[in-house]
Amino acid sequence: MIKRTALVLAALVSVVPASAVARDGGLQDVAVEAMQIPNFKVRSDRTRFGDLEYLGGIELSSPDRVFGGLSALRLLEDRTRFIGVLDTGHWITGRLERDDAGRLSGIADLRVAAMRDKAGQVVDARWLVDAEGLAVEGDDVFVSFERRHRIERHRLDELPQARPVADIAQPIPAYEFRNNRGMEALSIAPRGSPLDGALVTVSEKSLNKKGDIFAAIVTGPSKGVFFVRRYPPFDVTDGDFLPNGDLLLLERRFSIAEGVGMRIRRIAAEDIAPGRTVDGPVLIEADFGEQIDNMESLDIYESADGGTRILLASDDNHSLLQRNLILEFALVE
Repeated sequence: MIKRTALVLAALVSVVPASAVARDGGLQDVAVEAMQIPNFKVRSDRTRFGDLEYLGGIELSSPDRVFGGLSALRLLEDRTRFIGVLDTGHWITGRLERDDAGRLSGIADLRVAAMRDKAGQVVDARWLVDAEGLAVEGDDVFVSFERRHRIERHRLDELPQARPVADIAQPIPAYEFRNNRGMEALSIAPRGSPLDGALVTVSEKSLNKKGDIFAAIVTGPSKGVFFVRRYPPFDVTDGDFLPNGDLLLLERRFSIAEGVGMRIRRIAAEDIAPGRTVDGPVLIEADFGEQIDNMESLDIYESADGGTRILLASDDNHSLLQRNLILEFALVE
């Protein structure tokens, strides 16, 4: 365990410099290889983990250095095509592939393009486009950024060479954001749920005086700041809403003593309101005994049979010692 943890620590700091990642702005086709992950738990064929059932996963690799650093991945309406953002300031688009049994088997048609400003110019300064959160509603795509903390709206039909069409005001005071611990999760509540289509953000580790996490209802009549109870050493990395309006939050931990871990917490829809501090049960918790890495992305979608599916993805930090994973689970109600 000590040796494994030391390797992970090295991986977290041995990243490819931003200057090594292409920023010419043109569309770039990226070849990606995939290896299926049949079992979530190492050396076990168990499929049930807490309130989730493991359905399969893939480990991705590419000789192209632009691939990696995934912050968020969102499936589109056909449940096959996806868009995503990289923390190097890039968009990605592509398509999930499945085998005859319906399990994830690879990705195809992967394309990458650098993010642009409102004038349509490629943004060269990476700190200006440290993309973290991603949400999609209809033709609108919302992205949250750290370091220069903001939320931008883009047009889906212009991706992956979109320019922002508007900045979205949010109620968390700018001075409360920690430099690299800002708006990490971005999601849209389902229509007809208690928050009825509101855009919601949760920070990674911007904390109030009680040590709880700043979050906000960004749009709608209930707009305002709320807080998420924090349990150190876990920090929020992404989130999305269930069909009934409950919010699932993906959380990650890292320490020298315990290594890397992840968990998913469920926040009841009726608890989310301005001024409140919310909490909820843990649906799943995993560590290096399971097939996880630096888990950064959580997306929820409805399967063809009406079930609720959860898609998780990891950020390899452009490190040789970390992995790009996409894992799929079914929520067991």
